[in-house]
Amino acid sequence: MTEHAHGRLPWPTRDELDDERRVVYDAIVGGPRASDATTSPITTDDGRLEGPFNAMLVSPSVGGALQSLGSAIRYATTFADRDRELAILQIAAHHRSQFEWFAHERVARGAGLDEATLGALRAGERPTELSASAAAIWGAVNAILAHGDLDDEQYARLEDALGQVAAVELVVLVGYYQALALLLRTFRIPVPEAVRGSFTDWSQSDREGKV
Repeated sequence: MTEHAHGRLPWPTRDELDDERRVVYDAIVGGPRASDATTSPITTDDGRLEGPFNAMLVSPSVGGALQSLGSAIRYATTFADRDRELAILQIAAHHRSQFEWFAHERVARGAGLDEATLGALRAGERPTELSASAAAIWGAVNAILAHGDLDDEQYARLEDALGQVAAVELVVLVGYYQALALLLRTFRIPVPEAVRGSFTDWSQSDREGKV
């Protein structure tokens, strides 16, 4: 087994994996995420998985299902790219999740989120310029993060704005990215070397990158 560590977990290359874990690795690296690799790198130069993806190798049955869910949320929902990325960055900022912010900020820019919107999200504030769909998403995500629920009025606004399918997708999205934030925090998974020190305003609240 690898002598490298990634926070509290081993950090193997593909060649160091058994067959079951290699299937999970290949699904992560060779799936639809591969098209975003230049924007949001998921491996090191020697092929070790970055961020929460490395944790998915530890339990292949759970990790395989988790990566498949993440792929569906990222590439197969009804959301416009910019609305999806707004929600992801809102969750990343709430949890001070440096890796998720690092991984999705560039994707969000490519999807059309401007610097003012990104700055507001990173500060935990509501952006001033939001489309009707983005406003509904921001409000619902904000309520779920604050209270773990949507009351009847909040849910009605979300469903009226986006429809029932997107409402279900959004709740699952919030749960998935909160699960990733928990993995990153609990297993002390660091951000890539290139971006350490870029989140000094988060340093007192976030353990990522401190080990």
